[in-house]
Amino acid sequence: MRIALIGYGKMGREIEAVATQRGHSVVRIDPNTPEADYRAVSKDALKGADVAIDFTLPSAVVDNIKAVASCGVDMVVGTTGWYERMDEVAGIAKKGGIGLIWSGNFSIGMNVFFELVRHGARLMDRLDAYDVLVHETHHAKKADSPSGTAEMLGKILLDSMSRKTALARDRLDRPIAENEIHLTSTRGGHIPGIHEVMFDSPADTIELKHTARSRAGFAFGAVLAAEFIRGRKGMHTADDLMASLLEASQ
Repeated sequence: MRIALIGYGKMGREIEAVATQRGHSVVRIDPNTPEADYRAVSKDALKGADVAIDFTLPSAVVDNIKAVASCGVDMVVGTTGWYERMDEVAGIAKKGGIGLIWSGNFSIGMNVFFELVRHGARLMDRLDAYDVLVHETHHAKKADSPSGTAEMLGKILLDSMSRKTALARDRLDRPIAENEIHLTSTRGGHIPGIHEVMFDSPADTIELKHTARSRAGFAFGAVLAAEFIRGRKGMHTADDLMASLLEASQ
């Protein structure tokens, strides 16, 4: 495929390396990077592209989606922090007749982790002695907090536990309510990403933890998502990608 890579920072470079290893060609689009082939998303930049992959900023991603959809190019969105505009984006994809796959985390390992958390939460929902909390840690330059992945973990827990109905984010100056899950964040250093889910009782603690050693896992998943979404229509998530991969492995 020919992949239009929107955003050519550290993540973009990782995606380029994986894409070329898998036989794809890449065109780079970034307003701030000298190595970019184009400065903005345009018809010229997207000419001949089969799929666009966006890892940019929450403030830019919806405009990028509009521009890509207007050119009829399928899209992978790994940028986080825009999910309150999901209905708008779904309408943009439908109007443009494109396929769009999004996720707060395209790492294959993380998507397996999501399933482990979902199963654990359903078990723990029956055991009132166990409370649950989420913590995530990322590098100092990450633009959003909590991470999109942490938000996805929070949603999985809420969907899987009837006795939990709300997320409490970051600092609390009060005792947490029984129906709440505390979701906290730490920023510093160069950490690619650590996500922890803890089930705690007076007697013991069960911890589920995913640690990303580098951005390579995210990049590999994003390229697989590009291969998956080509030629499809409408909105898709990493769950659809995982279902496809697991079906193909049987």
